[in-house]
Amino acid sequence: MKKTNRIIVGFAATLLIYVTACSSEEGVNRVVIKKPGETITVIDDTGKEAGEPTVSVDKMKRYEKMEITDWLNEETVIVSKENTSLDKMKLEELSDSYPRSLYTYNLTTKQYELLKEQANAFLGVASLSADKSHLLYSEFSLGDPVYHVMDLNTLDSFGIMGDPIGGAMSAHWSDDATIIGAAYSGGAYTASSTGSIAPLVGLTEEALVIAQKMKDRVYYTTNSNESLMVLDLGTKVKASMNLDHVYGVFPSPDGNQMLVLQANGSKNVLILCDADGGNQKTIAEGTELNGVSWSPDQRMIAYSEKADVNGVTVKGLYIHDLLTDKSTQLAVDIENASTSWSPSSKALVYAEWNGSQYNSTIVHLTYSLQK
Repeated sequence: MKKTNRIIVGFAATLLIYVTACSSEEGVNRVVIKKPGETITVIDDTGKEAGEPTVSVDKMKRYEKMEITDWLNEETVIVSKENTSLDKMKLEELSDSYPRSLYTYNLTTKQYELLKEQANAFLGVASLSADKSHLLYSEFSLGDPVYHVMDLNTLDSFGIMGDPIGGAMSAHWSDDATIIGAAYSGGAYTASSTGSIAPLVGLTEEALVIAQKMKDRVYYTTNSNESLMVLDLGTKVKASMNLDHVYGVFPSPDGNQMLVLQANGSKNVLILCDADGGNQKTIAEGTELNGVSWSPDQRMIAYSEKADVNGVTVKGLYIHDLLTDKSTQLAVDIENASTSWSPSSKALVYAEWNGSQYNSTIVHLTYSLQK
């Protein structure tokens, strides 16, 4: 059973900060922080050993009508939002919407800087290379997205499309700052930040769904088999990871572990394991699991979860602390949110779609020792 700390977010109009150590629940400490516009109540377990590391919420701030997808630094984020300087979308199904363009946004000055705009297109799902020099993003209107790579120094970009791969079905940064994904022509491809695109030798005959690279291994699933497989790029040997019904793979920052999303009957499971599939451990389980991301320091795992608890549907955003092996709920009524961590691992942003627009919330965390 997953151990969970609960964080409940509400609203208040006055400035008041106080801490209490009493509760109607035996064996529970309660911390309440009230600030203008928000109230955060942290209900934490007692009985912690002296010196045990703890994580608490410092503050949360909501950003309306923008999708924050990544962090350039602690003060600057990558944003996708409506661009009202362009004409509305031409397709009848989208004619009430403006195109979405890419910007940087300074959290201190509240200033936007345009990175890329394009008429009649939604630009988004943008992620930075490890050295922050290039941006991988998608262009879409209706149908499948087209992936592009932008040089942030020149703002020039190229599409991951055409021969020899027929286009990219998916695209992810790998640990060596190249891009890997499933190709429409079959198999996997790699792309460099300078525009070189090539099929991945050893997987060209497979129709892939998942393709993720970690060090000298490529993890994949196929259209005909949802079991996770691994290709050793040095020996070209393929092997099973003994994980069935996989729908997501998330390599760790150091390339030694990974998170795997697995559909197991009526529930989904988030599993942590080593690169070879060993030391498997369940992090979370529910009817739906999404929004998975690693903190850069590899201590925290973020995810959104939907679960049935005693006949009631519970939806929320969580972080799991690998040091304490505990999960903390950061927000309620959150479903299918995307998440991204700041470079320091001290802030997490989650973005959610409400049916008409994206809204984002940044959660600032404090790390300390429980005395």
